[in-house]
Amino acid sequence: MKVLILFAHPRFSVSTTQKAMLKAVSGLDGVTIHDIYAAYPDFAIDVAAEQEMLRDHDLIVLQHPLYWYSAPAIIKEWLDLVLEHGWAYGHGGTRLAGKFLLSAVSTGGPAEAYAHGGRNRFQLDELLAPFNQTAYLCSMAYLRPFAVYSGRRLGPEELSAHAETYRDLIVGLRDGRIDPFSHLATGYTLPPHFAEGGR
Repeated sequence: MKVLILFAHPRFSVSTTQKAMLKAVSGLDGVTIHDIYAAYPDFAIDVAAEQEMLRDHDLIVLQHPLYWYSAPAIIKEWLDLVLEHGWAYGHGGTRLAGKFLLSAVSTGGPAEAYAHGGRNRFQLDELLAPFNQTAYLCSMAYLRPFAVYSGRRLGPEELSAHAETYRDLIVGLRDGRIDPFSHLATGYTLPPHFAEGGR
């Protein structure tokens, strides 16, 4: 399948984890990397161009650091503008049906902080629930999120290992060696109109 990585980091120059992840998947055949902040520094998103890009890909990856338990601001702006009623969802909105959505995030805190009783009180998949529901509303399949925890505390070897794992996931999904249906998010049920993909 063709992969589109929608990348967003407002301070990419000081990033370590996201930079390593992005480098690991750069230059791969069948993988398009789209840096949203670089493309739209003024947030003036070209909706038609973004929708065309989505049409041309099968797996959509939202890659970003976890900012205040969510995504950087431009991701929200992108979702608000690009996923239009009648195009992505609602009556006649089946353009994304049958596609896959994956969240690929990095966090500053350790994995144990993202648990009931942990410092952040919620599990990561609970914090990412808006993306899960967005996929469902758009008749997409939402895959189990990929996460690198404690990004700022990782040494070069650990960081490289996580980046390689990310690359293997993307390549495996691209090539069909990883069955996306066996990689659905915990408890995710395919939306009723998922099978309408491609119409």
